[in-house]
Amino acid sequence: MRHIFIIGSRGLPAKYGGFETFVEQLVTHQENRKIQYHVACLSDETHHVHTLYKGADCFTINPPKLGPARVIAYDMLAIRYALSLVKKERIERPVFYILGNTIGAFIAPFAHQIHAVGGTLLVNPDGLEWKRSKWPRPVQHYLKYSEKLMTRHADRIVSDNEGIEDYIQATYPWAKTTCVAYGTDLTPTTLTNESSEVRAFFDRFQLVEKGYYLVVGRFVPENNYATIIREFMATQTARKLVIICNHEGSSYFEKLKAETRFDTDERILFVGTVYQQELLKYIRQEARAYLHGHEVGGTNPGLLEALAQTNENLILGVDFNQKVALETAHYWTKKEGNLADLLHQIDRQEENQELGQAAKERMASHYTWAKIVGQYEDLFLS
Repeated sequence: MRHIFIIGSRGLPAKYGGFETFVEQLVTHQENRKIQYHVACLSDETHHVHTLYKGADCFTINPPKLGPARVIAYDMLAIRYALSLVKKERIERPVFYILGNTIGAFIAPFAHQIHAVGGTLLVNPDGLEWKRSKWPRPVQHYLKYSEKLMTRHADRIVSDNEGIEDYIQATYPWAKTTCVAYGTDLTPTTLTNESSEVRAFFDRFQLVEKGYYLVVGRFVPENNYATIIREFMATQTARKLVIICNHEGSSYFEKLKAETRFDTDERILFVGTVYQQELLKYIRQEARAYLHGHEVGGTNPGLLEALAQTNENLILGVDFNQKVALETAHYWTKKEGNLADLLHQIDRQEENQELGQAAKERMASHYTWAKIVGQYEDLFLS
């Protein structure tokens, strides 16, 4: 039996977040029963309490409330407790899979202890976290330093995108790397244009099928909302721009309003978040095109979902986005007028269903959860 200790997600069952969804899918689609998963779960109440979830041993960690530093304490306590389980149960050749670089500045002694018990240390760097604008400059420097140390001490760096793997190899030539992508749900929506939840949403915002462009994503500057909005406002399209994000209560929302004056354009609709997955699939399916402006990270789950559901996708042409979509999407740059010109072109044409079919076929051949989990099982057993 190969024991895999997963550190760094909030735990199971998944409620939100890319890492949490990944761990959920990992245990849900498990095929090889020679693997036993142990998953650290962040808790505000209990410590070292074990429960079984879909065959995975989930154990709680209740770190001290240290503000932003709490996540570092969480990882450290989770590794420490996992090591105690390895010694107590005399587990041979354990694998520690750490999600994210947060603990990187403190990883050296833990790597030594993992190797001392015959274990292997794998790390998923989670894209280019240090580039995210939400972090103050000192935190960005810490995360970049952590990234470097993780590559020094990990036995292997596991990237979910070839572009991120290329970056790791170019920046840290000593690192041993592997690329295993993220997965997505390919099943079409069960809803139709007559479904009550569809009509409630479309009537509320006065939308019609194929009468809008769509943005879905975390509401942060590095997802280029300002560029997308400015370029859309420069067009004469009668279609609307529907933006699904967690904008409520965000200081960035007011800053973006002042910067772009989007409130003067009735076509631009911030509709909040949509948690009903079948409804979200339908909204993606019926968009004239999906706009993707993510500039930081690896394989973005939202991009995979769009490629699986939407016929035409207009994607910021950075390396890690292009590695996912290849020739199945349209690409734009941040140069003034570039996206607006592309929107003009798309707006005048019939929907390119052949492009959408090619995107769906690429998702089906490379990004199913069954395929991704199989690759992870091979990695863990090797």
